Amino acid sequence: MISQFFVLSQRGDHIVFRDYRGEVPKGSAEIFFRKVKFWNDDEAEEAPPVFNVDGVNYIHVKVAGLFFVVTTMVNVSPSLLLELLQRIARVTKDYLGVLNEDSLRKNFILVYELLDEVIDFGYPQTTSTEVLKSYIFNEPIMVDAGRLPPLGPAAMFMQGTKRMPGTAVTKSVVATEPGGKKREEIFVDIIERISVTFSSSGYILTSEIDGTIQMKSYLTGNPEIRLALNEDLSIGRTASSSYDYRSSSGGGAVILDDCNFHESVHLDSFDIDRTLHLIPPDGEFAVMNYRITQEFKPPFRVTALIEEAGPSRAEVLLKIRADFSANVTANTIVVQMPVPSYTMRASFELEAGAVGQTTDFKEGSRRIEWNLKKIVGGSEHTLRAKLTFSQESHGNLTKEAGPVNMNFTIPMYNTSKLQVRYLQIAKKSKTYNPYRWVRYVTQANSYVARL
Repeated sequence: MISQFFVLSQRGDHIVFRDYRGEVPKGSAEIFFRKVKFWNDDEAEEAPPVFNVDGVNYIHVKVAGLFFVVTTMVNVSPSLLLELLQRIARVTKDYLGVLNEDSLRKNFILVYELLDEVIDFGYPQTTSTEVLKSYIFNEPIMVDAGRLPPLGPAAMFMQGTKRMPGTAVTKSVVATEPGGKKREEIFVDIIERISVTFSSSGYILTSEIDGTIQMKSYLTGNPEIRLALNEDLSIGRTASSSYDYRSSSGGGAVILDDCNFHESVHLDSFDIDRTLHLIPPDGEFAVMNYRITQEFKPPFRVTALIEEAGPSRAEVLLKIRADFSANVTANTIVVQMPVPSYTMRASFELEAGAVGQTTDFKEGSRRIEWNLKKIVGGSEHTLRAKLTFSQESHGNLTKEAGPVNMNFTIPMYNTSKLQVRYLQIAKKSKTYNPYRWVRYVTQANSYVARL
């Protein structure tokens, strides 16, 4: 099934390489990297996850800046191999704690040992962290947490007045703490990726939420977990709106279009009290995936306008308004807008007192880019861009420019109002009281404003 598996850095360096069947010609990794790097000679267009070169199928995913790739000479389901690559990346992260080039190079012996158990002669065997523990004997070499890039406010897990740095969840699930002590912690993330399309006047045309309840357990003995969600949670389309504030909780009923659960989850009492019962396996896994297409309040309002300012000039006005609480801050905001292909130059004008904002004109892909380090809830930011063309425009600027795309991360905030009411661990004894950390994160999946 699989001929080769390899991991490449962003520079194209081989970090891991395994040839299982010896049927693909040598140099496949170099061929893959050149093809991906110079796909269509357009930096705005990325290579598809599956493509064929000289009869060799290349399937890849990009995780943490690394290319995870498999090659095959036969007709195999692309979805199967893409899922396998994601699982290999996940189980590698479970064992190494953090997944990056440095951790892979330091633990290449452990990584090859994992690969030998995960894939045998090109056929997948198992990607379960729990099952692999019986066959993996090398101990991970931990990457110094101080060398990891800062994660910002999103890296703080909060429980009352207690705080836990984000690097705590980037430790191996199989390694012990100094002194041989076992960790007794469990981390739960509610991660929501939202897709919103705005009209030119700022009205919402389409909106959707893809959410995941992610769990990573460091508990010994695999105790039973009870995870309680909103009592007014409902599944399936109903006539009521997501913003029916008559709910007793005051936050509005949470209505999911559909959802699915991890195989370890028992739903015996879910219909009664919205509680999930599970015995968490080792490693990181998705407890629940869900989707919402009902109306919701987006965290940002984006408006864009482009107007002629002369025979060969135009002016762009971009405005962002943060429609969330002032005690919440969005991080790493990137706003991009394609401009007409005959644009020669772009000059920018930021608002007075702007801090932590940068602008750029990407000449190769003909787009303007606006980066904001952070946006505090309730604030509004504006950018003006003056474009100079190599020829006169013909009044079709709105067709030749845009739409505006926005990417961001908002820690400790979720759009759907899905909440963890409590996280209960079956006690082994009266003195057993492990730490429980819950975090909420909202990210942009597709945030688009039309001109």
